Amino acid sequence: MNAITPMKPWKTPLLRLFFFVLGAIKPLQADLKNLSFIHFARWVIVGRNQFPLLSDKQPREELRYDYLIFFSNFNGTWNQYIDAFSAVLSRGLNLIWRWSEKFPGSTPVTPFKDYIGRVQFDTDYYYNCYPKAATNDVKAALRVQDALNDFAKTSQSLSPVEFENAYLEFLARVQPDLGSTGIAPVGT
Repeated sequence: MNAITPMKPWKTPLLRLFFFVLGAIKPLQADLKNLSFIHFARWVIVGRNQFPLLSDKQPREELRYDYLIFFSNFNGTWNQYIDAFSAVLSRGLNLIWRWSEKFPGSTPVTPFKDYIGRVQFDTDYYYNCYPKAATNDVKAALRVQDALNDFAKTSQSLSPVEFENAYLEFLARVQPDLGSTGIAPVGT
């Protein structure tokens, strides 16, 4: 999903400050990071005078607004995505998109969906390194890999009985992170 929303230029420094704070205080990002079906999400501010010219002959535009651009990719359907955003991240979304013109708020969800429908634009292609895995699947695989690396280092000099015990301990520790990935269920 990609969306572009206009903002009055005087609001841009306030939103940039908010993004700085959001980036500096990592716990504020926890809800977004814990939504397992989101692979990527990013907001970018483009000033009204920052759009590139495609040639020297193109006249410079006199735009009235700066623009907030949101890029994201995710597992599941658009409706599931917007519903989760509205339910889990409404406060954060409101703090970010409130600076955009005609933003209705992220709750109730119907006006929010209408708004997103009006400001989004289609993307024909995007890259997803793990198309059948949610972000929590990738995090789990990294935890298993780290545990396996630790096990490999610490088990080299163990006796067979110690190795067996260490191996069973290793399996018990990584068991919650073992599983299979697949195509996400499709809903509305």
